Amino acid sequence: MSAFFHEALYRPLLNLLFLIYGFISSDLGIAIIIMTIIIRFILLPIFYKSAKDQTIMQKLAPKIREIQKKHKDNKEQQTREMMAMYKEHQVNPFSSIGLLLLQLPILWTLYRLFLGGFGDAVITQLYSFVPHPESVNYMFLNSIALNEKNTLLVIIAAVFQFLQTFLLMRVARKNTTMDTDNPAMAAAQKMSQRMMYFMPILTVFILSGLPSAIALYWLTTSAFSTVQQLIINKKLQKNDQGGNVSGN
Repeated sequence: MSAFFHEALYRPLLNLLFLIYGFISSDLGIAIIIMTIIIRFILLPIFYKSAKDQTIMQKLAPKIREIQKKHKDNKEQQTREMMAMYKEHQVNPFSSIGLLLLQLPILWTLYRLFLGGFGDAVITQLYSFVPHPESVNYMFLNSIALNEKNTLLVIIAAVFQFLQTFLLMRVARKNTTMDTDNPAMAAAQKMSQRMMYFMPILTVFILSGLPSAIALYWLTTSAFSTVQQLIINKKLQKNDQGGNVSGN
């Protein structure tokens, strides 16, 4: 890990975790859950904007296909008209990519944080105002050792990953009209359905060999995202009923 990421992400997240551990809950698992929720609340405006942009893009899909068909021999005009349409509806077609790029350094830092454990060398990196524990209790709710593997947490994390993906696919199906004469669109629909089952399997594959602290973080993130998606879906549904299709 570079010195920049160490000081900009690793140490702040480490200190946030032990600030919660020292002042709010001496249960490391509860501290991980609270820290994860804090991170997600900080990123909430970006997540909401990304989800809203994706929904608008799905609704604009017929217009996009119409522009592509109309100007199939003129890519420059095709791009101009699509960019004008994005501007009209105040939508950024690349917002999901930006969100992914934003999450990756945080995910990698938290992975390193939980995988390495909290020995003396780690505790010495706490800031002066953060309580320095003499030892760290890895037991979550006095029953789950967070520095060891735990199948139950992995399964629950996979279930919430499925729910999160299912909600995303549900919005996509609602906002996209299926064109049976379009092989590319039919293939995209099938791929989306496969992803709904592939992501939970991938979750189990990744987490099954890692300390359960990482599974708990993943579970909390997926649960938060599921609730967040339900709220976003409800807000977007209200916007639809009010006739607001733009990004306002």
